Amino acid sequence: MEIKATMAGSVWKKTVEPGEAVEEGQDVVILESMKMEIPIVAESSGIVKEFRVNEGDFVNEGDTIAIIE
Repeated sequence: MEIKATMAGSVWKKTVEPGEAVEEGQDVVILESMKMEIPIVAESSGIVKEFRVNEGDFVNEGDTIAIIE
């Protein structure tokens, strides 16, 4: 499953690492946009396979942030 950005912004912080288990609704990444912190959450439980972004990267709405298996 792909986790996608819900809005444009900068990747402020990754809250999990590849190989970690996540639960549905758990924060995976925090985006920063217009001085607001926007959590991006896992839509289902699984293991984080990979991140497609790094902290500090700019993402657009719909960009893939991470892959969860």
